[in-house]
Amino acid sequence: MALTTLRRDGDIAFLGLNRPDKHNALDQAMVDELGAALLNLRRSPCIVVLCSETPGIFAAGADIAELLERDSDAGLRGINAMLFEQLEAHPWPTIAAIDGPALGGGCELAMACDFRLVSPRARFGQPELSLGIMAGAGGNWRLQQLVGLPLARRMLYAGETLDATAAVSAGLADGIHEPSVLLDEAAAYARRIAGRSWRALELTKAALRIHRPATTLYDMTAQALLFDSSDKRERMSRFLRERAARRGARKEAER
Repeated sequence: MALTTLRRDGDIAFLGLNRPDKHNALDQAMVDELGAALLNLRRSPCIVVLCSETPGIFAAGADIAELLERDSDAGLRGINAMLFEQLEAHPWPTIAAIDGPALGGGCELAMACDFRLVSPRARFGQPELSLGIMAGAGGNWRLQQLVGLPLARRMLYAGETLDATAAVSAGLADGIHEPSVLLDEAAAYARRIAGRSWRALELTKAALRIHRPATTLYDMTAQALLFDSSDKRERMSRFLRERAARRGARKEAER
C-alpha cells in the first residue's frame, strides 16, 4: 500500500499522508514518497494542500521504532530535516489541513507549510526532549518564528501542547473549521491564492525566505550527537514498551 497519495485538481495538488495504522508516523519510506511527490510537483505551478487520508489523524511524529535505530550518520543525513526544507522550498504556497494531533515531526512537517488550517481535533506539540533527542527538523527555529520565544520554550522544554484554539491565538494556525469541511476550506483558500500571479507568488515566497534562520546544519549535527546517546536508546525503548502495554490493555478491554 502506498504511504502517500497525490491528486491533482487544476491548480491544487492534494498530497495525502496514508499510514493510518501508525497514525501517519514518518518513516524513511514515507519520507521518500513525499520527497518524490514534491519533486514532481515542481514541474508546473500548483498550490499544495498537505492532508491526511484518515479522519482525526494528521501525523503523530517520526516513527520511534525507526528513530531508535538511527545513529549519528543518519542524523547527519537529516532525513526529516531535508524533507521539510524541500517542502518549505516548494516554489508556490503550501497549506496543511490538520484534523488531529501534529506532534514532534508531525508538528515540524506542518510548520514547513506556509499555512495551517485546523479542525477542533488538532493538537500541536514537540515531545522530543522526553525521548532524549531534540526537535532537530526545524522545530527549534520555525516554532520560535511562529509563536515567539517564550511559548516556544514552554513547548520545547516543558512539553506544553496547544489545542486548535490556542494554536490560532498563538499564530501557529490560521483558522479553525469543522472536520467535515476542513479540506473544502483548504481547497477554497488554495483557489484564492491560485488566482494571483504565479510568478509574483514564486518571487514573493522567495523574498520571504531570504532572511530566515539558516540553522538546519546545526540541527542535524546536534541531532547526530543525540542519536548515539545511551539516554536516547533508554528513553525510546521505554516509550515503545509502554506504548505496547497500553495497546495490549486496550485490546483486552475490548474483548
